[in-house]
Amino acid sequence: QVQLVESGGGLVQAGDSLRLSCAASGRIYSSYAMGWFRQAPGKDRALVAAVSWSGGNRYYADSVKGRFTIFRYNDKNTVYLQMNSLKPEDTAVYFCAARRGSRLLGEYEYWGQGTQVTVSS
Repeated sequence: QVQLVESGGGLVQAGDSLRLSCAASGRIYSSYAMGWFRQAPGKDRALVAAVSWSGGNRYYADSVKGRFTIFRYNDKNTVYLQMNSLKPEDTAVYFCAARRGSRLLGEYEYWGQGTQVTVSS
């Protein structure tokens, strides 16, 4: 099993930055991809960014491209989401997730508990 714990959320103003962290424990396979999802009230959960274990392949949703960066350090089993130029529409619960395999788009198997990000105008 893989356990994921997110941290770093909070209340910020538009234009500010936040860095979310996801600490992974348990059996971590080298083929696992890591992703960040978010879910706003009344909205479907959506993939924001994802990265392969090697870091050689990344995905960003169009809504965050150029503002968010996902990266990981394999020796620490930690993945980060650096969020810059935050907008009120970024307000959501952010979830860390993991999936087996090299593909970044697909069903994610393991999930963290979520961390709240609120961006005020």
